Amino acid sequence: MCGIIGYTGNRQARDVILAGLRRLEYRGYDSAGIAIGNGSLNVFKDKGDLDHLVKIIPEMRGKFGIGHTRWATHGKPMKNNSHPMVDCNGEIALVHNGIIENNVSLREELMKKGHVFRSETDTEVVVHLLEEYYDGDLEVAMRKTLARLQGSYAVAAMHQKENGKIVGARNISPLVVGLGKRENFLASDVPAILEYTDRMIYLLDGEIITLTKDTVRITDFKGKSIKRNWQKVEMTLEGAEKGGYEHFMLKEIFEQPNSIRDTILGSNLNAESGYSFDLKPDTVKIIACGTSYHAGYVGKYMMEELARTPTTVELASEYRFSSDTSQAPLIIGISQSGETTDTLSAIKTAKKRGFSTLGIVNIVGSTMTREADSVFYTRAGLEVGVAATKTYITQLIAMLSISIKMGVAKEHLGIDDARYLTQEMRKLPKHVRSVLDQSDAIFDLAQEISGARSMFFLGRNMNFPVALEGALKMKEISYIHAEGYPGGELKHGPLALVTEETPVIAIAVKDQTYEKMLGNIGEVSARGAMVIAIGTEGDRELEKYADHVIYIPEVPPLFTPILTSVVLQLLAYHTANILGCEIDKPRHLAKSVTVE
Repeated sequence: MCGIIGYTGNRQARDVILAGLRRLEYRGYDSAGIAIGNGSLNVFKDKGDLDHLVKIIPEMRGKFGIGHTRWATHGKPMKNNSHPMVDCNGEIALVHNGIIENNVSLREELMKKGHVFRSETDTEVVVHLLEEYYDGDLEVAMRKTLARLQGSYAVAAMHQKENGKIVGARNISPLVVGLGKRENFLASDVPAILEYTDRMIYLLDGEIITLTKDTVRITDFKGKSIKRNWQKVEMTLEGAEKGGYEHFMLKEIFEQPNSIRDTILGSNLNAESGYSFDLKPDTVKIIACGTSYHAGYVGKYMMEELARTPTTVELASEYRFSSDTSQAPLIIGISQSGETTDTLSAIKTAKKRGFSTLGIVNIVGSTMTREADSVFYTRAGLEVGVAATKTYITQLIAMLSISIKMGVAKEHLGIDDARYLTQEMRKLPKHVRSVLDQSDAIFDLAQEISGARSMFFLGRNMNFPVALEGALKMKEISYIHAEGYPGGELKHGPLALVTEETPVIAIAVKDQTYEKMLGNIGEVSARGAMVIAIGTEGDRELEKYADHVIYIPEVPPLFTPILTSVVLQLLAYHTANILGCEIDKPRHLAKSVTVE
């Protein structure tokens, strides 16, 4: 979850590292720090975000170094717990993303040997192990150190006596190498180094990387050399900039028409095209976390409607602890980053059980692309905002695309019907733009609800998980307590919490649940709640029930979650902005969850 960057070359490392940390700050912003080598080792770090560090950092000259931006897991945010960590003699610096599970026993062992610990973190045991094993070669010391570690990690280290050398390693947590001309880079994510190179090597689990400005050496943990070709990444640096928008989140919301178009084009949806995974499974199980879980939940309804395939959705963090069954479902794992630890672990569990796996992923070259048997790439491009928007929408497009193709393969959906749905899908970018055109009106509604302490989001059928996602967005960035419920469940408990101070956002589009949703709106209105409804263009009946209505274009019912979701994204964004919240970097959260 933390951000790591390393540089060795002919530039001033301080400037490269600070620029890279700026683009990695979505991975953590509790504290930040850098280490620069120049005959000696210069380390500067502090709690707080990167802006704070930049204001107080001294001039640090040197041509190689490492940097870190932290999302705290072990030890509260404070200067001593910030990275880089250094050894007792101040000669080795190390940055780490992940969790060292056996850190307590290692700490006790090292303290008995005289090592002095200055932090509460699990990371510090790694730098003291490097110190313990160092005998003139940092790569050898790293290999011996890794043999002692249990857990997940991406690490990068440097020693003041080995000028220009950086040694990194990966196990579960991501790490990528960038290749330049007489300079090389190391980072936990591509955006950190995209300004300097588009030639990347993605490290795999169990690999060590040793960099100088002129050489790149990959070995396994036992020292065996590994050859791997670099890949040219398709991301653009513009994707890592705000482009005139106040926040990355708003920019990414408005990029959704293009992201939808690119994902549809990339999906090769023609009815005659082939897919590399089983299109006729007896059952499907979707596993994911957070927003991706909500996308999978919507996908369940799509798959059961179009492919008539029984589909369940399970949180990835729970799947590993579930019992094996006699069924052999197609397992669909969804992760925008392709590095979500819980989802990757669930995919591995499914493969051990003998199940076929399909990954829905946004990042080419990520770990899930190698773990899953087959991959469906979404085409959302780089997403910087912690609260997922365009990656979620493209996951819905992916689920819809797969459901159509599976429906045809299983002969539950005719070719003509599939072509009609595909044609309607291609109109979605235009429909999303029409929703985005209502941003000002949604801002006005956000002002109405921004003073609330709690609110409810209601939906039925496939718009129930949309309500869950709308509530999550509101919680993530505005810090207002929000809950999503199926409309019919109100009377089974939650209605007790509805008052005139509890806004209700109700998804009441024209589908088979419409009449029931009108009844649910009536239930909350009778308790004095202000109701903001999302309805279908041309529906004037809804205005009789709700205080305010936002309309989406009329589309096939299966497509409505895509449009209603955009309304809820804008509502959460504007509410958070009115409240002055840190929208792109909500407290306690980070973009890629690479720890359990």
